[in-house]
Amino acid sequence: MTIFEQLSSGADVNMATPEYAEAIQEMTRCGSICFKVNTTEPKPELVRPLEEQLFNGGLDKTSYLMPPIQIDFGCQMKIGRGVFVNHSLTCMAAGGITIDDGVMIGPNVRIVTDNHDFANRMVLRCKPVHIGRNAWIGVGAIILPGVTIGENAVVAAGAVVTKDVAPNTIVGGNPAKFIKSI
Repeated sequence: MTIFEQLSSGADVNMATPEYAEAIQEMTRCGSICFKVNTTEPKPELVRPLEEQLFNGGLDKTSYLMPPIQIDFGCQMKIGRGVFVNHSLTCMAAGGITIDDGVMIGPNVRIVTDNHDFANRMVLRCKPVHIGRNAWIGVGAIILPGVTIGENAVVAAGAVVTKDVAPNTIVGGNPAKFIKSI
């Protein structure tokens, strides 16, 4: 099992092991590409090839990420068709992030898939995040490890999502709570 499979599986991963060096290489690769994206003139013809490189060619031509962005594990992300991401997205993607078709993500959103063990801070505990088709994530929302956002759901601005969000619902607050069905 590769280090990336271990991270995606939810198994504890000790960052002090030699196998974790491959993960460090991926974080370095992604950091370098994000730096280039964030310091390039904001023209799609200049930024797009860099973003495609970040996701190893896995960014659909109908999806758009507005710089600046900060993504640590581009190889652990899957982005569908027709996705729009506004500026200042931060993804801690070690555990895997899937963003389905038609998702809209507002500015300053944070998506986190990993945390540290309380007893041994060198151990990562990862859980994937899945954002369902046509979901809308509002400005400044934070989505924490293991969360699934249901199809057509809306996460209100500033929400801190700690639990799954049912399809066709609106959630908001800290921690995010059900507001209404749509």
